[in-house]
Amino acid sequence: MKTNPAVLLLIGGILLIAVGAVWTLQGVGILAGSVMSGSTMWAVIGPIVAIVGVYLIVRWWRGRSKTA
Repeated sequence: MKTNPAVLLLIGGILLIAVGAVWTLQGVGILAGSVMSGSTMWAVIGPIVAIVGVYLIVRWWRGRSKTA
């Protein structure tokens, strides 16, 4: 079974946005119960990871529109 690289961009982007959102919420203290809760470092890293996820989805979207 061969995996389409475009699908990997989409799935990776969605996962990075989700992880980035969780890390951000933990960093600002909204999601408690972790060693990351209330840590400024995760409040900064989370949005960066989410932005990379958005970038991957934009690349997927642009590649999709070129092949259509």
